[in-house]
Amino acid sequence: MSTDISAQGIETVGVLGAGTMGVGIAIVMLRAGHNVVLKDTTDDFARAGAARMRGYLDRSVQLGKLSEAERDQAMERLTVTSSPDLLAACGVVVEAIVEDVGVKRQVFAELDKVCGPDTLFHSNTSTLSVTEIAAGSAVPERVVGTHYCNPAPLMKLVEVVRARQSSEAAFERTVNFVRDLGKTVVTTRDLPGFIVNRFLIPFENDCIRALDRGEGTVQSIDRAVTAGLGYPMGPFTLLDIVGLDVHRLVASSLYEQFHEVRFAPPPLVDRMIAEGALGRKSGRGFYDYADASLFGAS
Repeated sequence: MSTDISAQGIETVGVLGAGTMGVGIAIVMLRAGHNVVLKDTTDDFARAGAARMRGYLDRSVQLGKLSEAERDQAMERLTVTSSPDLLAACGVVVEAIVEDVGVKRQVFAELDKVCGPDTLFHSNTSTLSVTEIAAGSAVPERVVGTHYCNPAPLMKLVEVVRARQSSEAAFERTVNFVRDLGKTVVTTRDLPGFIVNRFLIPFENDCIRALDRGEGTVQSIDRAVTAGLGYPMGPFTLLDIVGLDVHRLVASSLYEQFHEVRFAPPPLVDRMIAEGALGRKSGRGFYDYADASLFGAS
């Protein structure tokens, strides 16, 4: 595989998109020892993503999970840019942009112009067809889906999705790469929602509807799910991390594909979005946040 290897033998990974998922995935790559090129449409967006990454690593230092030297070394391995040219040296490029097939296909077509034919292209789509996305690349056999569960730095699971065009070599290299990040891999067919969101979105919608009907409070439903079902966090805690706007986008996409009522975003989601209560990123969602950080506890 054509890669950029530093003196320390660290492979360079490109991450497209400095939003919640892109930032989270970039943190995962840094923590695994990779050089990272974080690209967004403008330098300001990319720098804002880098600032959120620094904030996460700072909290990790405060919690004793990372030394100051390790944080500084990680940030030194980060490059931010709005230019696609810096992605030419990457052995893996992870796309984590808006959930729009047309936009994703265009991005992969543009990547073809700067990346070598052996560069792995990963799409972090959570609901869309990886097969359709891969068709945007002139070398679709190197495109594989890698759905990092949100929040990516905290959640262990990554769904690896094989498009119809994905070569066996690209698929195997992707599985090995993700495992080397310290993640737990499950492989899945290229179907809407894959495994996680096929189960998660209807469950979250059911919790939102139960709240709206007055069957429980935010706190009591979260507590019931964590203490009773053994989940690491309650649905409303997770929804605030993901963002209500993102949840609506994912739920709407799945509803359009399945036409099942449980996938449809509940009216309460629209009301909260209208009032700006998006979750952690807006400082208020189902909970209020003095620290509007992306991922909460590090």
